[in-house]
Amino acid sequence: MNTSENDGLVVLAVDDEEPALMELAYLLEQDQRVGTVLRASDSISALRILTGGDRVDLGGFSGGTPPAGLPAPAKQSDVDVLFLDIRMPGLDGLELANVLSRYVIPPSVVFVTAHDDRAVEAFDVGAVDYLLKPLRPERLYASLSRILSSRGTTVPVEPATDEESDDEVIPVELAGTTKLVQRSTVRWVEAQGDYARLHTTEGSHLVRIPLSVLEERWSDAGFVRIHRSYLVALPLITELRLAGSGYVVRLGSGGDVAELPVSRRHTRELKDRLVRSTKQAWGRR
Repeated sequence: MNTSENDGLVVLAVDDEEPALMELAYLLEQDQRVGTVLRASDSISALRILTGGDRVDLGGFSGGTPPAGLPAPAKQSDVDVLFLDIRMPGLDGLELANVLSRYVIPPSVVFVTAHDDRAVEAFDVGAVDYLLKPLRPERLYASLSRILSSRGTTVPVEPATDEESDDEVIPVELAGTTKLVQRSTVRWVEAQGDYARLHTTEGSHLVRIPLSVLEERWSDAGFVRIHRSYLVALPLITELRLAGSGYVVRLGSGGDVAELPVSRRHTRELKDRLVRSTKQAWGRR
């Protein structure tokens, strides 16, 4: 990892469309956590940068598992993060990500694309994030925050304002169709083994993400664990009451109401969070 308090992240932006590449590079340069922004107009140029300028022989590679003819994987590239388009001539972004998987310590990969139909494939090859064009600065800010968090790195930076808050998008695959679900539409999440079911205002969706991962990722967005099987959006709780031998929370009202159990070990923390959120709400009035 090349990040330090003085240097910042070394980022490689890859896009075959020059206006999109220039915009992406400009936005990255505005973030004080980024130290160096490199540019490449295709995957081959990106590989040359990643391998220190060495000649790149693809050996007829056209996707899938990288063949033995590709350059030997390095222990670690000087590049920390790739912001990568998917649809490019020759070696596309997903294929490049497959090549990078040969590194002992691969750089983080974030896909930046105008197409929303490759999200599941992107996460299957280890992408940290999936950003849709036109790129919003606050979305890019959140993506960089996620990268630093995943690598256990903290770089001093001014906190994001309310206007910069990020509404994460979760790709959901069903019967060959990828649907993008906004986090703001999720009322609660239910654990189902290594999967999680997102309960939204329109229905429910099963995703290949453990509940513990969503608990950590969505904590700052107001989601709180109330039970080993449930994660709920704190602002949507309308009632916490004693029912029998334990507590339950009520979300919504009327025909849209839902009641979920609160485990004993999570009751105190939930009460504290509800009290704090209420005080903060009154303090802003």
